[in-house]
Amino acid sequence: MRSIWNGAISFGLVSIPVKLMNATENHSISFRQIHTADGGRIRYRKVCELEEKEVPASEIGKGYEDADGSLIPITDEDLAVLPLPTAKTIEIVAFVPSSAIDPLQMDAAYYLSANGVPATKPYTLLREALKRSQKVALAKFALRGRERLGMLRVVDDVIAMHGLLWPDEIRTPEGVAPETDVSVREAELDLADALMNTLGEVELSSLHDDYRAAMEQLITAKVEGGVLPEAAPAEGGGQVIDLMAALESSVRAAQAAHGAGGEADGEDAEVTPIKGRKRAASAPKAAGAKKSTTAAKKTAAKKTTSAKSTKSAAATKKTAATKSTAAAKKSTQKKTTPRKHASA
Repeated sequence: MRSIWNGAISFGLVSIPVKLMNATENHSISFRQIHTADGGRIRYRKVCELEEKEVPASEIGKGYEDADGSLIPITDEDLAVLPLPTAKTIEIVAFVPSSAIDPLQMDAAYYLSANGVPATKPYTLLREALKRSQKVALAKFALRGRERLGMLRVVDDVIAMHGLLWPDEIRTPEGVAPETDVSVREAELDLADALMNTLGEVELSSLHDDYRAAMEQLITAKVEGGVLPEAAPAEGGGQVIDLMAALESSVRAAQAAHGAGGEADGEDAEVTPIKGRKRAASAPKAAGAKKSTTAAKKTAAKKTTSAKSTKSAAATKKTAATKSTAAAKKSTQKKTTPRKHASA
């Protein structure tokens, strides 16, 4: 990988020469602006407003626009004399738990490589110290003409640095949360938990950009004159739905997609039906629930009475059978006795 910055990590009195390399790359498909009438390329030209002519890059500098619209020229010599100690140094200022970093502050990611053999030992020392402490290092560095905040952490056997936004660059979420008070029932939370358990975890390496793949297919079809891909069906948004029914359907669909049983983390995620609830767009009323409970009790009482009647009938039959057997034996004994007397 090509380095984009050379400098050193300042770790107390220890200096570690390093090279900075981009840890990410952009795979997005970019477009050019064209004239729809003839397909000609639309280009932007840098033109001076005073002379109304195009200006080469060698004659372009920097300027700050004041509140009244006037421009104040800023030269490279002006920027060189600024008191910027981090111009060529990644200065570590603190070590904190990773949970102390708000993910909203995360920016671009970089890899730090030891620059030369002498830097190998202090580089390894810092890497192992970060591993053992289970902390991240907060640092200040300068890149592309401005000072930035960074976070150093260990990725495999490499020290990675994430650019961080300054705390005052994070907006407060005022007016973003729903303004109306909404109560969530325990049954709804149970179904949401079941859906989360069913979906489980995913290998990040298995995720890919479906839109980019479709765009590549579209461009290939345009070039080769093939069949253009069909548009995906539009999903309706903003519709008022039965939340419970949607959650239950989502759990069943996730279970079917993840195999029979929907196992996640060794446990089965099950849909717990809500007693006394009808599958309708509106929520069930309390009176309906009471009626359902009363009907259930009556049904259970009928079943119990029927079972008792069946047992009683069986007992009666058994008693009758026993009496019949006893009578038959007695009758046989009477018939046998006269025959014995006659023989005598």
